Amino acid sequence: MEKLGIHISRYYKWVLIVWVLAIIMFGFFAIKLPTVLSGNGFEFNGEYNQTRKILEDKFGQAKSSIILVFEKETSISNEKFIDFIDGTFKRLKNFDDAKQVITPFDREGMIKGNYAYGLLTFDKKSENLGNEISDLGGLLENDKGLKVTMTGEPVIVKDLNTASQKDLAKAEMIGLPIALLVLILAFGGLVAASLPLIIGVVSILATMGVVYFFSYSADLTIFILNIVPMIGLALSIDFALLFINRYKEELRSKSIEEAIGISVATAGRSIIFSGLCVFIGLSGLWFIQIDIFQNVALGGMTVVLVSVLCALTFLPAFLTFLGPRINKFSVVRISDKGTSAWHAFARFVMKRPVLMAVLALAILLAGLVPVREMTLTIPGTDSLPSEYPSRVAMEKFQDHFFEKEKRNDKKVSIILETNGDVLDKANLEKINRVIERLEKDSLVYSVDSVFSALGVRDLDQFAQLLSFGDKAQLTPLLGHFVQEDKMLVEVYLKTGGHTAKARDWVRKWSEKDLGVNASFGGSIKFEQEIFDEIIDKAPYGLLLIMISTLVILMAAFRSILIPLKAILMNALSLGCTFGIVVWIFQEGHLGMEPVNIGLILPVFVFTLVFGLSMDYEVFLISRIQEFYLQTGNNTEATISGLTYTSKIITSAAAIMIVVTGAFAFTGVMPIKQLGVGIAIAIFIDATIVRMVLVPSLMKLLGDWNWWFFGLKNKHASGHSKKPA
Repeated sequence: MEKLGIHISRYYKWVLIVWVLAIIMFGFFAIKLPTVLSGNGFEFNGEYNQTRKILEDKFGQAKSSIILVFEKETSISNEKFIDFIDGTFKRLKNFDDAKQVITPFDREGMIKGNYAYGLLTFDKKSENLGNEISDLGGLLENDKGLKVTMTGEPVIVKDLNTASQKDLAKAEMIGLPIALLVLILAFGGLVAASLPLIIGVVSILATMGVVYFFSYSADLTIFILNIVPMIGLALSIDFALLFINRYKEELRSKSIEEAIGISVATAGRSIIFSGLCVFIGLSGLWFIQIDIFQNVALGGMTVVLVSVLCALTFLPAFLTFLGPRINKFSVVRISDKGTSAWHAFARFVMKRPVLMAVLALAILLAGLVPVREMTLTIPGTDSLPSEYPSRVAMEKFQDHFFEKEKRNDKKVSIILETNGDVLDKANLEKINRVIERLEKDSLVYSVDSVFSALGVRDLDQFAQLLSFGDKAQLTPLLGHFVQEDKMLVEVYLKTGGHTAKARDWVRKWSEKDLGVNASFGGSIKFEQEIFDEIIDKAPYGLLLIMISTLVILMAAFRSILIPLKAILMNALSLGCTFGIVVWIFQEGHLGMEPVNIGLILPVFVFTLVFGLSMDYEVFLISRIQEFYLQTGNNTEATISGLTYTSKIITSAAAIMIVVTGAFAFTGVMPIKQLGVGIAIAIFIDATIVRMVLVPSLMKLLGDWNWWFFGLKNKHASGHSKKPA
């Protein structure tokens, strides 16, 4: 590592040229990245998707649809309202992108009081309708007291994309200036303070350019725009802080080339192990076969690799270029670490290890209490800021045109498939028995089928109606419910679609033998599959993270107890974080409206923070280990390690809290929760855990901290007795 640093320092011009060319190339593609992002990422290749495909291919249901919600003020006459609606659809005559246009005059019940709605159906998926939405928006006009608004899944997906980009810009405007202030306080000078931000921007830009190329082989979601900058900026600044701090320390007594070499050998080693921990943490998401988790794994692992590469090559080369100018434009005087408040704090903690450890554990355990009340949900329309027109229009559409008991979030679509024509009497008898079983279920509110639509349950009467009934009236109804050997049955549950009870119901019925082949669809089935995939696969990712982190830290520190303590403390601090998030969002404290926790939060916060917080563990223990190898005295090594790293860890944590916490001021709820969750986790980890609990336990365990499979550390000086 030291040789690598020396070579980079000697050939720094070539390293910088390569990086400049890379930044220009990847920066060009980074700008294009938003154009290839689509969807909310909750795509899973299960029974729900198969059922939806049957509904589209066999029953003629559209792949997507846009809803036009019309609204008038009470003072506006019905005649003027009708003219307004009619005029709107006349302007849409030249809109050829839609498969079908259904006006409020085509079906009963599409005009109610001051509200009406129309439908435009498409043969494209929701995420691919960006151009059509823009064109359609240009054809819609409002009038005084009269309004028409687009909504539906395609519009909400597009608005989520827009909101995510606005949120990213907003978070950067809040986070970056404060991060610069923290860096100035950490380094004292403007030049040194600006470097971590430069490294962060370079890493993010390069990563987003690389991620663009992944769009050719994978569907990328809009949350990439938030996740990559969130991880990249925080991690890059962390790495740069550690490296620059060590470089400035070495530069006081050594040449530039020697200082770079030692910094790469020491801080660079810590950066590699830290990056490995974060990389492994994110890799745990690969087990979950859902687009959004795969995307975060892809983007996150890429930004980790780029950040490590940037910190070990671009940063040393740039520091060599700057030379002594790294200390230019000093604005804050940095005090001597040996006599600083950090040294006093370290001695204070080490003198009272039992008391400090008990207090820290009591706080963490108290934070765990609300976790048991956590209610998880998949982000939907309510992820958008409440003022977005598409969200407002969707809420009005649901309130005015659907019974509370028969909303889409309570509907389960079941396709029953028979041998031969589904309208044969023997097949009808089988289907009728299935419907009767469904109707007897205590959780079922109603069952809509071809029988209920025609008002006939007796099979003989049903056969007569098919033979002698009004074909013009029967054909549309039969087309909706019956296709060859398949029949559609729509079940409405008494419970809301976002409940565990509803998911349990659809899972139980999916596994039953109904006497005919059955395929289940609808939003409840969709949620059940998503939840099951996460619950089934997350333990594998968790196991990978735990075992890999244990092995990495054992290799880094030649210790058994230190890695075990790190993992246990990390798990405890994350549990405390989840409890606080539930208290804020779900219970509605600190001015928040009560809202369920996004399903992505516990998985993402665990995988992201478990790795990110290991930065501090590696930074702190690496320095303690250095002093321990020099002196063999565990207590003094711990105090010195705390003294030399506390300021950097605190500064790094403050920046990560600012960068991720800035997303608390954004409008997309899952991102808001994610930003707050990560910020809280980092705060707890960098203060209670890293500054109090770790040194307390280091003191209590003494030289046993460095025990490794019964071997003494041969590099220690031997002044302190070690366990055999």
